[in-house]
This record gives sequence, structure tokens and C-alpha cells, in this order.
Amino acid sequence: MTYEELVLHAIDVASDLGATYAEARYHKISSSSITSRNGEIIGVSKNLSEGIGVRVLVNGALGFSSTNVLERSHVIEAVERAFKLAKSHAKLMKKPIEFSDVKTGCVRYSALRKKPFDSMSLEDKVSLLSECWETAKNYVKEVKMPVLTTALSESIEEKIVANSDGAFVISHIPRVGFRYSFVLVHPQKGTIQRSFGYRASGGLELLEEWKPVETLANEIKSCETVLCEGVKPPVEEIDVVVGSEIVGLMVHESCGHPSEADRILGREAAQAGKSFIKPDMIGETIGSEWATVIDDPTIPGSNGFYLYDDEGVPARPRFLYKEGKINEFLHNRWTAAVFGVESNAASRSMDFSSEPIIRMANTYLKPGDMNFEELIEDIRKGVYMKSYMEWNIDDERWSQRYVGLEAYLIEDGEITKPLRNPAIELSTKTFYTRIDGADKNLKFYAGVCGKGEPAQGVPVWFGGPNVRLRKIKLRVVS
Repeated sequence: MTYEELVLHAIDVASDLGATYAEARYHKISSSSITSRNGEIIGVSKNLSEGIGVRVLVNGALGFSSTNVLERSHVIEAVERAFKLAKSHAKLMKKPIEFSDVKTGCVRYSALRKKPFDSMSLEDKVSLLSECWETAKNYVKEVKMPVLTTALSESIEEKIVANSDGAFVISHIPRVGFRYSFVLVHPQKGTIQRSFGYRASGGLELLEEWKPVETLANEIKSCETVLCEGVKPPVEEIDVVVGSEIVGLMVHESCGHPSEADRILGREAAQAGKSFIKPDMIGETIGSEWATVIDDPTIPGSNGFYLYDDEGVPARPRFLYKEGKINEFLHNRWTAAVFGVESNAASRSMDFSSEPIIRMANTYLKPGDMNFEELIEDIRKGVYMKSYMEWNIDDERWSQRYVGLEAYLIEDGEITKPLRNPAIELSTKTFYTRIDGADKNLKFYAGVCGKGEPAQGVPVWFGGPNVRLRKIKLRVVS
């Protein structure tokens, strides 16, 4: 049998057993990576994850199982296991699970890749990592750089998703990533460290866009300046311009996660945490008119790109916060039925052995119409936090803290001295309420979002513009 036939056969078997809903997903991820430390290759890897996951709805309960043996008999066994699990769980259900009605897709699509992975030889890829080290070590002047690690990764994710409601979606998503991490040491000033990575759907043409050697060298230079010349930040209540890197992380953590409907219903309480958002909070004010947060899987070239989710539902932009109000939650078909709405295609799985659960894709704060100079021109004294060194947020996604890495003083509308270790501690509502301006420089940053038990990590982007916050009290991390 072909993989398409195996997936369709699994649905037929589940239906014959008596499942009211059946879904099968062939899911293959092939990946490779090269890692170097201080110019020397320390690892070359290839990985393959391939199999079929099956989920069924029986007497109001869901059962999930999977197999990595792609033969008819093993797929049937996986269906039977899922059916038995669902049937036994049905006895424990306080409220039967129902799926919302939805128009599913029957389509094939792929992410655009201009330069395939084999258009660059292994030797040239190794040379790229070596060039990063040779260039970077010549950029440090007053400090030492004891460690620089770099890594180039490639992967292809292939899926065949089908279900008993008519979905049949075949997708092919190539991704490329480049990551670096370094430590700078000064005998009197201490240390500073930075880890950063690019990742997007596409081919090796992305390396030309990212310019990793140049980008790494410039960042080392900036971090050395902060380490050697950085002064203590002001601690009074001042205006703070938060860089897009921090903004992206903040909206991912303080909007995206608490907007997951399964978390709102309590499913994640013992796993990844709770949500400050309650089921009846649609329409409540969370921030200013600038507070519009969008999660959009359909952005071409994005790390979290997909056009149909793992339930076969067509994807669209989701406006989680809209002009300062809580607007919609992230839904799969189960939570959509609970809330009486349509699914907005947030069901994703990490691999064939993982059940589909509600996930973000590409979450960002809507940009404004200013340029950066206009954003800071009326700030007499303030701080620009461009990137972060560390962060944390509580389980309900309400209280949070971000420590700046590259940060600068703003004086009379101009960027002046570098600052060491400014930190903002604020609530989610304070962040969104204090926004009174955003520039038009929308930027995205790559990540792997973790959630679930067993844990699942899926590729995402988070981003935004540079954002101005009024009257924020800074703290200093020693």
C-alpha cells in the first residue's frame, strides 16, 4: 500500500469498528545539522522520524495511537489500540467530546524552496561555519571570546492528513536554520553571552538573506561595546522603547499561550500552566488601541507555516487581541464546539507519535506607521531595550520579567550611552495598556514552542515592531 492508501485504510477500519470520527496522519520529518565550536566541527547528524498517527472519537472520548512500521497490519493494530483507549476512557468522561462542524480541505501544497539543500556541498557548509569563527575572533578588541558555537540545520516535514469528515491534505515544508551562541569575557567588566537563531521555511537562499557571518560579527561588536562601556540604567519611572525581539517574545508568552482554548479550559494546568483569561472574557479590555496581536500560520516563508492544520481545517490569521480587546481564542474542533464557534485551525502535532493539540504558529504585534526616529523623538530621557538576556513569566501568563542584553539610554530623542542589565517587571495588562506607539519595522524571530505531556516542540515565529511604553519603572540586575 502507498502511504495515502494506508492513511485512508486506517479511517475505514476505525469507521468499521464504530468510531464516530476517525483521523489518520502520515508524518515524516527528515533533518540534518552541522555544529561547530571555535571553528572546529563537533557534530554532524542526520535524523528521521516517520510513521502514522491515528485518532478516533468513540462514545464521546478520544483515543490516540501511532506506529512507525508502515505496513497494513501495524496500522490496523494502531487503529484498534486507539479505539480501545477511547472506549475505556468514555466511561470516565463527565462531558462527552464533540467536534464542531467545519469545511475541511482536499488539497496538496508546499513551501517554496528556491535553492535545494544539495545545491551547497557539505564542504561549503563546513566552510561557512569556519568563516564565522575566523571573522568573529578578529572582531573582539578588548575582550576574550572563549566560546563560539554555530550550527546549520535543514529539515523537510511531510504530511498526509485525512479524516472521516472528508479532509485529505498533503503538505511538504522544507526549513533551514542557522544558530550561534557566544561568550565574551572582560577581566574587570565580567561576562556577557548571547544565543540567537534564524529559522524559516524555504531553501538555502535564506542564507543570502540572513548574512550569518556579517550578522554574527556585528552582534559581537555590539555586545562588546555594552560589556565594556555600559553604564547603570536609570531606575526612575521613564519611557521605554522595547525592541521587536522582546516584543515578539512578550506577545508569544502573554497573549499566544493564554489564548489557547485548551489552556483556558484547564487542560494545561498540570503541564504547561494556566491562563489568566477566562472563558467569558471575549471583548474585555486588555490594552490600548495599539494592542493588536495576530497569529497567522499562512505567512509565506515563516517558520510556523501551514495552510491546513492537522484536523484538515483551512488556516487563517487569528486576531487574538484586537485594538486593546480580547478578540478570539486559538481553537481546535473540540474547543470550538465547547465555545460554540468555528475552529480557527490551531491543531498541530510535533511528529507522528504526538497527538494534535492547540498550538501557535507565527504570533506578532501589529506594527504601527511611525519610523524609529519618530518613536523616540519626544523622549527626553528613556531606555531602548533592543534584545534580551533572560526572561520569565508565571504560569497564568500575567506577571513577567525581561532583562535587557543590548540596551541604550535615550536622551533628548537620541540614542546615546550603552546600558548594562536593565530589567522590566510588569503585568500583562500593564504592558499592553502602556503601549502608545509602534513603528512600522515588523521583524520576526524563530523559536520552538514547547507544550503538552508528553512534551511537544513545534516551529514558530514571534515578532513585532519596536514599541514605546510610557512610564515604566526599570530595575537593575547585578
